Amino acid sequence: MVAEVIVDISNSEVDRIFDYTLDGSPDDVRAGFRVLVPFGRQTVEGYVIGIKEKSEFSSLKPIIKKLDAYPVITEEMLALMNFMTKAYHLRKVDVLRLFIPAQMRGGKVKELTVKYASIAEEYRDKDEMLFIRPSAQAQLDLFYHLSECGRDSVTELNKNFSAAALRNLVSRGIVVLVEEEELRVPYSQINKEKVKEVTLTPAQSKVVSEVCSEQSGTYLLHGVTGSGKTEVYMRCISFVLERGKTAVMLVPEISLTPQVLRSFRSRFGDNVALLHSGLSVGERFDEWRRLLDGRAKVAVGARSAIFAPLSNLGLIIIDEEHDSSYVSESNPRYITHEVAAFRASFNGCKLLLGSATPGIESYYHACQGDYKLLELPERVNKKQLPEMEIVNMCKEVYDGNNGVFSRRLISELTDCMARGEQAIIFINRRGYSSYMMCRHCGYVAKCEQCDVSLVYHKEENVLKCHYCGNRYAVLDECPQCHSSSIKRGFVGTQAIVEQLSQLFPDKKILRMDNDTTQNKNSHAAILGEFASGKASILVGTQMIAKGHDFPNVTLVGIVDADMSLHFADYRACERTYQLITQVAGRAGRDTKPGKVVLQTYSPHHYVYRFAANNDYKGFYEKECNLREVTKYPPFSKIVRVLVSGESEELCSRTLKGIFDDISVLSRDNRGSFAYFAAMKSPVKRIQNKYRVQILMRIVSGFDKIIGNVYNIVDRHTVSKVSVFVEINPNNLS
Repeated sequence: MVAEVIVDISNSEVDRIFDYTLDGSPDDVRAGFRVLVPFGRQTVEGYVIGIKEKSEFSSLKPIIKKLDAYPVITEEMLALMNFMTKAYHLRKVDVLRLFIPAQMRGGKVKELTVKYASIAEEYRDKDEMLFIRPSAQAQLDLFYHLSECGRDSVTELNKNFSAAALRNLVSRGIVVLVEEEELRVPYSQINKEKVKEVTLTPAQSKVVSEVCSEQSGTYLLHGVTGSGKTEVYMRCISFVLERGKTAVMLVPEISLTPQVLRSFRSRFGDNVALLHSGLSVGERFDEWRRLLDGRAKVAVGARSAIFAPLSNLGLIIIDEEHDSSYVSESNPRYITHEVAAFRASFNGCKLLLGSATPGIESYYHACQGDYKLLELPERVNKKQLPEMEIVNMCKEVYDGNNGVFSRRLISELTDCMARGEQAIIFINRRGYSSYMMCRHCGYVAKCEQCDVSLVYHKEENVLKCHYCGNRYAVLDECPQCHSSSIKRGFVGTQAIVEQLSQLFPDKKILRMDNDTTQNKNSHAAILGEFASGKASILVGTQMIAKGHDFPNVTLVGIVDADMSLHFADYRACERTYQLITQVAGRAGRDTKPGKVVLQTYSPHHYVYRFAANNDYKGFYEKECNLREVTKYPPFSKIVRVLVSGESEELCSRTLKGIFDDISVLSRDNRGSFAYFAAMKSPVKRIQNKYRVQILMRIVSGFDKIIGNVYNIVDRHTVSKVSVFVEINPNNLS
């Protein structure tokens, strides 16, 4: 018998199947096992992806050994590997690595075992003086302790008692040692909520009934903020668990996982496992194993949880399905919705997409009948959605207010604080100010390795690059003209907190952004402190915009609503609408009414009009009409070929070769291309690598054309240059 193996080396030249003989290998090696194999002059890890009777090659090398006692990649995941490599032009090994905890490779993580000591059965009811001398006080102390507690870990015993005494009792058979596996539990400090008896609204009941019908397929749940989507999700998961199936629940932000985990643990107990990048190495490994062996039946987590090794899937849920984090923008690039659709099809199960602000493309599919549209048009408590007031910041400046906060927002904040209620202030920019510029000559401090301006962080008194993480000293004078007239740009979360502290010195203010959530438990700690009422104001970026439920929050302030509106991106209006609606939905979720103050320099823009009226359908129709005319998704697919490398000349030469060949393809398929051009990337350099790109909008025959594009890229890829093909990329910069 012969094993087909993909070696664990991320290089296109060796990303193919190698045959190894199973003669002399363990009998049970089969597809899905990790193995150690000879490769050239070295030994490397590999993945068995198939077994066959014989090979076309002679004198095969044997597999050295299997690396795990069980197959770590399921049959479904091997099928998913084939789908992803074809759809996204990925290396097989890069996809296979997605399916297991990274630290399994190289044996960097193992099961945690704990050694316990207890008194042997035959000595438990005997007089200890018969076998322990009265003078051996250390042995007696240890014996008395184990008699009282039954058993204790060897680690704890060695801390508190004599290690020599323990060794003596073990050697004489008086104390026995047993090794047991101990699971590392993430967020173990999060207490389970009491399971509340929830009576579903008629609208919720209808949605649950639809999803739990026998019909498989994709469902789009459009439910306003506070409409009870999470309760619907849990009811649907309960339904599939009762039928012996499993479920995946995806959330877009790691910050949401503690809240979701608390609710899910209360409802489903140890059936829930958590998967996301913020876990420790051991925690992620243990949670992954519980899913693989069936001890856990519900996977909860961010994007990577779509690869949870569950069998017999009955339901996949993507909450806040519109969120851009569901598209992987680094190698291996993939679109979570498409991976989820493949798994749903493979298992014959349902895929449920949920959002208060569905993506335009998803809603289009629902309108076309590709998805089944479900709606929750009202909040569960029948409360009105928060009133939104739009403040014209141009008028504020005209009236002499040059501050960050409008007079209206300060007034509402003052009233909110006086009532003992809580407020959320949203600004989608971290740091203290977005750039430092010389007023005299116009010089802007930029990163030496990236073509972006540096952001000032006051707490650390440094300039940071948010692309590569490099840090620089703060400017005292301009390095070009030596002027000391340095201007700071737009404010970020740090500056907002500082100014709020001056306005409300007696109130505690929390900040939540990438800088304050570096540690694993930071999200849970900040949100827990705010939820408990220990702080009055929470300032944050988009990580506070989605999913959080704080009953005492009655005011949301949106400081700079225009920030995402004027990006040179066809999704700019859509993302602005979604952000505004999502963050506004944090207000008035309980019995108290909510208010939203939105500050903008473009008060008459149609996005704000639709958002203020909570008119998603009106916004969708307007946006859809614009995209149909301009041939943007969903009326086309955007393809970007991104070339990057340290040599600008080599990047340009590579791009030209690709462009020339695709030009021939476009001439042969004129009706399929709505747009085709080559250019420098808007961010011309990141981490010392130059970036050039080709953009295409394909309106028909996509599968055939993308296959040709992949082949052209392969022909022109050279060493020292990276070339990636992206489909409908989230970020065109």
